[in-house]
Amino acid sequence: MNSEELNKEFEEAVDRVNNYESLFPADFLLRLYAYYKKATHNSEPPSSKRSIINAFKANALFQARGMTEDEAKEKYVKLVKEYFNY
Repeated sequence: MNSEELNKEFEEAVDRVNNYESLFPADFLLRLYAYYKKATHNSEPPSSKRSIINAFKANALFQARGMTEDEAKEKYVKLVKEYFNY
């Protein structure tokens, strides 16, 4: 898959997640969070008002360390596809 196709699939997956009205499991959200931050090269630290949430987010980011932007996009897309079974 070329970069343009990957970007398109990534944006579609992000839209699907953002438009979904039901709640997602917390572990799923944490993985999406880490992959999205890596994919968009967003290096800002977690900014929740609750320290426990920041700790979980920081751990998710730590687990995604060393991943390239394209790898993060691929993992994000794969995770969304698995969740929605398509």
